[in-house]
Amino acid sequence: MTIRRRSFLGAAALPLAVPALAPHALAQAPYPNRSPRLVVPFAPGGAVDITGRVLAERLQPALGQSVVVDNRGGAGGNIGAEFVARSEKDGYTLLLAAVSIMAANKYLYRRSMPIDPVRDLAPVTRVTTGTVLLVVNSQRPWQSFADLVAAAKKDPGKITMGSSGTGTVSHLTLSSVCRAAGIDITHVPYRGGGPAISDLVSGNIDMMFDVIPALMPHVREGRFRALAVGSAERVGYVPELKDVPGMKELLPGAGIDMQSWYAVNVPTGTPAPVIERLHTAILQVVKSDDFRSRLEPLGFTPVWDETPAAYAAYLAQQDAVWKGLVEASGATLD
Repeated sequence: MTIRRRSFLGAAALPLAVPALAPHALAQAPYPNRSPRLVVPFAPGGAVDITGRVLAERLQPALGQSVVVDNRGGAGGNIGAEFVARSEKDGYTLLLAAVSIMAANKYLYRRSMPIDPVRDLAPVTRVTTGTVLLVVNSQRPWQSFADLVAAAKKDPGKITMGSSGTGTVSHLTLSSVCRAAGIDITHVPYRGGGPAISDLVSGNIDMMFDVIPALMPHVREGRFRALAVGSAERVGYVPELKDVPGMKELLPGAGIDMQSWYAVNVPTGTPAPVIERLHTAILQVVKSDDFRSRLEPLGFTPVWDETPAAYAAYLAQQDAVWKGLVEASGATLD
């Protein structure tokens, strides 16, 4: 009788042990076993979108899964960033974050910023860096930066510049240049670089500061004329821009050296092994000659952080830089 009772208890306890093993078994499931989604928080056609598609395509062999690009533009990138921050913490929803989202937006949306990027988005690594390019519609008469400045001084506010949004690197560069040159140019913000570029092509606006990859196809095909780069020095790795002056030449003493960067982040709480797997795969892509040869002719240079912690440390340093740029521009989105 005793033996039978013990056998019954053992049999009854066995099913209870199976669910207890399930979380451990799930934790050991290989990552990734389905397609991750890379959220680009701006409209298609801009530089973030271009970078995202180049990265996603090359991540497929590195991860063994296709990576789907998901454009979720609006609110200066905050809509896409919030979507990622609120997503499952499983490594299947990634954010291609611009520096504006990670370092500038909290000073633009002081009361309405939906997330804290440092708290709610875990770092993986930066992937590209580069400066911005000043272009004008090729039908406009200005042949040089000096011509543009002279026209802006003659008719304050008449010249219009499109940007990918208030507080983005394109807008903050315009603000810095206008202060240094003593000119007034009307800023026209768009929901991403793509729509602004379309209006510049059609002549609805006069000029644009934007990251180089989005503008170079139009420069090469003669629709845009390049007048300056936003970095202190010239851009030597894009052959067509080697004669385009930088800010140190054009506005000496102004201290303007605009550099933009993009990085991959995931929701905070994503397991460390998953982040490490992503970090390894992304660095495999970013360090490749193929990635460099694809991006440098467009105007971006690959960059990476050897660890996610190194990216977090870099971001902490950038905070003061972009806080100063936003405050000097007077821009606010609240």
